[in-house]
Amino acid sequence: MRIDVVSIFPEYLAPLELSLIGKARQDGLLELNVHDLRTFTTDKHRTVDDTPYGGGAGMVMKPEPWAQALESIAAAGGADTEGGSHGPTKKPVLIVPSPAGERFNQALACELAEEEQLVFACGRYEGIDERVMEWAAGHFTVRPLSLGDYVLNGGEVAVLAMVEAIGRLLPGVVGNPESLVEESHSDGLLEYPVYTKPSSWRDREVPAVLLSGNHGKIAQWRRHEQFRRTAERRPDLLEEFDAGNLSRADRAAFGELGYDVVDGRLRRRPDGGLPD
Repeated sequence: MRIDVVSIFPEYLAPLELSLIGKARQDGLLELNVHDLRTFTTDKHRTVDDTPYGGGAGMVMKPEPWAQALESIAAAGGADTEGGSHGPTKKPVLIVPSPAGERFNQALACELAEEEQLVFACGRYEGIDERVMEWAAGHFTVRPLSLGDYVLNGGEVAVLAMVEAIGRLLPGVVGNPESLVEESHSDGLLEYPVYTKPSSWRDREVPAVLLSGNHGKIAQWRRHEQFRRTAERRPDLLEEFDAGNLSRADRAAFGELGYDVVDGRLRRRPDGGLPD
């Protein structure tokens, strides 16, 4: 996969040289390029922003530096920005971090990990001139994405999070692929709690089932702990959870948490208690 990031603070992306993502770059599993937007300006002050039409506070990022940057990246990646027939058959994906974007989640990370080229546009100030998004739609698949319902100073923090979430899903990046299967959000649930040595620590014991050697009971305990933790911390996830194929034991576990299965979906009982 090729990833390009455009920012007026390219040094902000230095952490992408560390840990598993940095190693993936060294090993050739991931090509990652960081571009300074100011390189694509034409005035001596390297201006990237101006006042908003219609008035209002703050500044807006100018369209031409963005167009120049994106054209350069598309050409380097093999895409065609002139309307011809050469280049990849699939458009690169342009991701624009924005609090007005679609919520980024694990399912979307998995989807984006299948792409050949991702381009991240780190906005600042009051955002990027909207015409850039309209123009870019002719050359990229434009995806405004949000980490959550809050506002950051710029897109760089969001890009760090998204690149790590996506990059670790690429084949060979994580040493043990099985670790990607049993983690939070991989199946719509939060991950179960984990423990290591010593078995007794500050008067707190590891759950006995994990010391039993009974792998069937351990697997069931972990799954039911996923149910419990998700119900306690993120009950909203259970609203979309596919409960149609739950085993009798799984249904009983959800029953103890105050949920019934209705038409293949989990429904919280009004009183949250056990059934009569």
